[in-house]
Formats: sequence, structure tokens, C-alpha cells
Amino acid sequence: MVSRRTVAQLLVVLALAGAAWWFLSAFAVRHGSFDLKVYYGAVNYWARGDGEVYDYVKPFSKYGFTYPPFAALTMSPMAILPWWAVNTLAIAGTVAVTLVVLDWFLRPVATRYGWPRWFTVAVAACVVAIFEPLRETVSFGQVNMLLLFLVLLDFRLFIGRGSRFGGVAVGLATAVKLTPGIFVLYLLVTKRYRAAVTAMATTFAATVAAMLIAPDASREFWTDALWDTDRVGTLSFISNQSLEGLVARLNPTNPSTALWAGLVVAALAAWAWRARRAAAAGDDLAGVALTGIAGCLVSPVTWIHHLVWTLPALLLLFDRALAAPGRRRWVWLGLCTGVYALLCSRLVWGYADHFTDIGLLYSNAYVYASALLLMTLPIVAGPVPGSGEPPGVAQLGQLDDGAVRPPDRIAGRRTVGGEPGPLVEPASLAVGGEHP
Repeated sequence: MVSRRTVAQLLVVLALAGAAWWFLSAFAVRHGSFDLKVYYGAVNYWARGDGEVYDYVKPFSKYGFTYPPFAALTMSPMAILPWWAVNTLAIAGTVAVTLVVLDWFLRPVATRYGWPRWFTVAVAACVVAIFEPLRETVSFGQVNMLLLFLVLLDFRLFIGRGSRFGGVAVGLATAVKLTPGIFVLYLLVTKRYRAAVTAMATTFAATVAAMLIAPDASREFWTDALWDTDRVGTLSFISNQSLEGLVARLNPTNPSTALWAGLVVAALAAWAWRARRAAAAGDDLAGVALTGIAGCLVSPVTWIHHLVWTLPALLLLFDRALAAPGRRRWVWLGLCTGVYALLCSRLVWGYADHFTDIGLLYSNAYVYASALLLMTLPIVAGPVPGSGEPPGVAQLGQLDDGAVRPPDRIAGRRTVGGEPGPLVEPASLAVGGEHP
């Protein structure tokens, strides 16, 4: 017999699902799987022998295939499937991996409050359904959530446990789309050289395999298509919420390369500093989340759908806010809620052609939000990556058995001599005096 509590939880989920559906119907822009249609058209064009995959241009547009040849090979099965099947599989795959990622990050919350996992994930799914980067990913038919899933899977199951296969999934993700390569830098910064070498070797092997199978396409990509920025769009376009997009909007006709380079160096320095602090504290989860944010900032092009890489940081911030004591909880919850609300709002689109005065602030709002997360995401003490210690809340491979966390793990801290370990956090958010 279904309990009253379960019925109440079902009603909550249904109410939230209805609210999300209303929001999406009223405010979400529909792109009709535009990017997926580009992939599908390019692969079919290539398979029919009409030309190379990079020669294809979607009818009534200027856009063609922009990913490395290995990505084209992995998408080649599209050529034997009807469009409706490809579109259905793409949406289902994105939804499935999103649910898995939500479960991974929110399982500590469910355990802490005694909530059923299905209820926690269902509520979270309704909440993130209106998150603009995710809804744009689904609407465009993009691959970002699949790549995020691959990277998290690697850190959760292989890298975090010292497996000899650690780095393979990161390498494959980088071979499909170059931007996940920043996670190789994270492995190097945190001195996990074996996993870094494995990731680089995997990317190299996949790239060489693509060269052997499709030499003409590979030659065209690496010598021409990769360097043709017109293929991906205008850098000053409002959807480009990277540091390069910000600089391009300052002077669309002649953006400063020196300013962009300086901002990228500053962002990478801040990321490396915080990532090393996370590694020293044993907080691999924060390190991975920070790396996703840094990738969004330093990539020349970060369309809004690319900002799904900030989702781990928001989920982690929510978990740690609930576990934090005193006023710190409300500060972190406020930060999490504010950034989430901003990234649901489509605020930047109101300033798509207004890059001066107040438009300079609002047109780059998502860039500022990413930078804020990079500098303020809390870091907690936990097992040092690769130390062989049991993973706690600070680690990606955590509490798979659903066991109740002991009191010393509640706030994500490691015990040292029977006492809770330190909570390492940004000084700007240290509310109420010294760290406990």
C-alpha cells in the first residue's frame, strides 16, 4: 500500500513538473534541434559521398559541422537511422545522463534528510528543466551533457579510485570536442600524471584512428575548419558568454587580443590556485566543478548551452549550503539561488544589441556569474585524491550503498584525531569570524 508520505511526494513532483512545463511553454525558445540537424545532415552528406563532412552547410543557414573527425565517426550511425529516431535518442540520452548526474550530486542531500532518492532526483529534474543552459542543450540537440557525464564518470569510477583506466573517458570526451581537454590540465595541476597521460594518449589514439579512417576529413579539419571562426558564429554574439565574448562586445569591430589574453591568464591562474587548494584538501568534487567553470570562461566560444558545465558547481554549492552551519548556510544558499535564477532568466538576451553603459553589465551577466562561482565555490576537507581513503561527501565516488553518513561526514569534513577537519572556503564567504 502506498503511504501518505509517498502520495504527498508524488503530488509535490507533479506540481513542480506542471510549473516547469508552464515556464517552458511560456518563456523557453524552441530551436527545433538545430544543431542535431546539422550533425545529421553532415553525416548523411558524407555517407552518401556528396563531399567531405566539413563541406556540408545546413540549408538556409551558414552553419556546418565543427567538431573533430572522431566526433563525425562516432555520429556516423545516424546515417542509417531516420531523423525521428535520432532526435528521440538524443533527447532521451540527454535526459537520462542528466538524471544520473543529479543523483550523483544530490545523494548526500537525500541521505542527510532521509528523502527517497527518486523524490530528490525528480524534484531536482523539475528545477533544472528550466535552467537555460540545459533547456538550450535539449532544444538545440547538443552533446554537452553527454560529455559532462563522460568526464564525471571518469572521475567517479576510475580516476578517483586510482584505476589504470582513469583518464580514458576524459580523453574520449576531448577527442569528440576539444574543450573538455581542460580536465587534462586539471589532472596535471593536481599531479595525477598517470591519468593525465592516459587521457592524452586516448585523445591521440582516437585522433589518429580518425585520420586513418577519414584522412581527407582529418586534413581539412586540422588545417582549415578548426581555424575558421566564422564556422561557429560571431564572437560578439550575445550567446557567447566567455571572456572572449565579453572582450568582443567591448569593441565588436576590433576586439583586443591582449585584453582577452590577460583575462584568460588571470582566470587560469585563479582556477589553478583554487584547484590546487581543492586537491590539497582532498576535495576532488570541487576541483572538477571549478575546472568546468574555468573551461567556460577561457574557451573562445562558450554558447549558453555550454554553461551546463556550471551545473556541478551549483549542485555542489546547494549541497554544501544545506550542510553548513549558521549564517554561512544562508549566504551560500543565496549565492546558489541567485546564480541559478540568473541562468534561468534569459537576461542577456534583452541586451543582444546593447553593449555599452548598463548593457555592458547585463550583456555579460553570465560571464560574471561564472567568474563569481570560480572564486567562491566552497572547498571542504576530505580524502586526498589517490590516497586510497574511503570517499566521503567531498569525493565523486560517494556512498554508493546509501548508508547513513556518520556525524563527522555530515558537513563534508575529514576527521583528524577524532575532531572534524577544517572547512576550507573562500575568505569572501567566511561569515561570522574564523573557520570552525
